[in-house]
Amino acid sequence: MTQASVDYLLHLADNALVLGQRNAEWCGHGPILEEDIAMANISLDLIGQARLLYQAAAAQLGNDTSEDRLAYFRDVPDFKNYTLLELPHSPPLAGTAAASRDYATTIARNFLYSALMVLMWEGLQQSQDPQLAAIAAKSLKEVRYHLRHARDWMVRMGDGTSESHARAQAALNHLMPYTQEFWAVCAFEQAAQQDGTGLDMAALRSDWQALVNETVTQAQLQTPSDQGFIPTGKQGVHSEHLGFLLAEMQSLARAHPQANW
Repeated sequence: MTQASVDYLLHLADNALVLGQRNAEWCGHGPILEEDIAMANISLDLIGQARLLYQAAAAQLGNDTSEDRLAYFRDVPDFKNYTLLELPHSPPLAGTAAASRDYATTIARNFLYSALMVLMWEGLQQSQDPQLAAIAAKSLKEVRYHLRHARDWMVRMGDGTSESHARAQAALNHLMPYTQEFWAVCAFEQAAQQDGTGLDMAALRSDWQALVNETVTQAQLQTPSDQGFIPTGKQGVHSEHLGFLLAEMQSLARAHPQANW
């Protein structure tokens, strides 16, 4: 029975965990109560996906490795998530964010990532790793909602007031270059494609771009260039922001490493 590599599983798990942690920062701070609850539910979905993937990776690693150890006791260079997902909620130098949390940035990031994951989970249902295929089938149902939620808000903001339009456009301008990492294939992705457990990422690019362009056009926004920056989060080289995110997320588990949660 074929199994996806540990690195490939950790990449998928780290993506879900880091974005789940970022979105959870809106708990108690949502612009309206309904969105506060919606963002919390999306975070729970993502963390649930991360748990399943960490469990699969831990089973391969053995030696008493657990999902909690993979989430809470690895350091920044060990994480393989997209750099896009660890960025804070405000676009730097955009001139549109009135507070430390800019909802347009959160929505735009969720939209760009969910558009990718709808395609990835669809494809991974045919993975040669049956456990990963089952995780993909479950996750696909969740990420379809995540995409619909983010897409609806992109249209509301882009085709809304002059301020909401400006924030949505600034968020896209800021985040789009980070999406180049989706297509910069690394060694473990290439190996996963070759053994049938993973996907050919290049084959997803045109469908992802079509999803993005359709929504951006409907929102009366402009699709910005994605050129200028290819991050290396998948290789463990991250922005300065991931360390602060992990410090907050991991502090309790590290302070009480023998505790049962």
